[in-house]
Amino acid sequence: MADRRKIAFLASPTDDAQAARAELVARYGDVPAEEAEVIVALGGDGFMLGTLHATQHLPAPVYGMNRGTVGFLMNDYARSGLTQRLAVAEETVINPLHMHAVTVGGTVHEALAINEVSLLREGPQAARLRISVDGRVRLEELVCDGALVCTPAGSTAYNYSAHGPILPIGSAVLALTAMSAFRPRRWRGALLPRTAVVRIDVLNPAKRPVMADADSRPVRDVAWVEIRSEPAVAHRLLFDPGHGLEERLLREQFV
Repeated sequence: MADRRKIAFLASPTDDAQAARAELVARYGDVPAEEAEVIVALGGDGFMLGTLHATQHLPAPVYGMNRGTVGFLMNDYARSGLTQRLAVAEETVINPLHMHAVTVGGTVHEALAINEVSLLREGPQAARLRISVDGRVRLEELVCDGALVCTPAGSTAYNYSAHGPILPIGSAVLALTAMSAFRPRRWRGALLPRTAVVRIDVLNPAKRPVMADADSRPVRDVAWVEIRSEPAVAHRLLFDPGHGLEERLLREQFV
């Protein structure tokens, strides 16, 4: 039987996404996100991340259809058969990271990140970072372009480009990865339990300023950042059968 749940269609500002939304609304109707039983996001991965953040307080799961470029978090786009696809869609639940960032001036910023929290040098000189895990200093000084902590869902994004490991979606681990590490030259990062609390202190921030970024939401001139998993927040994503995140993560490793 076809799925008759109430659907909210959200689309990125691009022409392709807006045209797709108009077609789908004409076929299936549309309700406000607050009333929806399922939310359909039309766009790319960036729009999907924004949709998950914007709707995390709502009970409806999110089903993405790709109207962007890569579309790692999205399903293929098609005008027809949406109700049938929703009826058999498989659900994946992911937990974001929580970022607590304090700037040099003492301002506190809190944010959630579905993919990763990254620290990046702001100027021409390499960043100098001290890394602690669960209150214990593990690396006194990392000289690098930056470092990040990512979730399994985000491990194929910036983390993978920085030569970090791809993590199985159900694994209870986080990846800590360096970008262009200069000292220690051979340090590639670490795998940490999901319960770990990572603190990164910026050494000499006046001379070597560093920004923090949580899913493309930047905080400049940070003095230190604390990163941990946030199990209290659960994002529900829907995928076509056989095309879920587990399969996509495996596929990325055999391309």
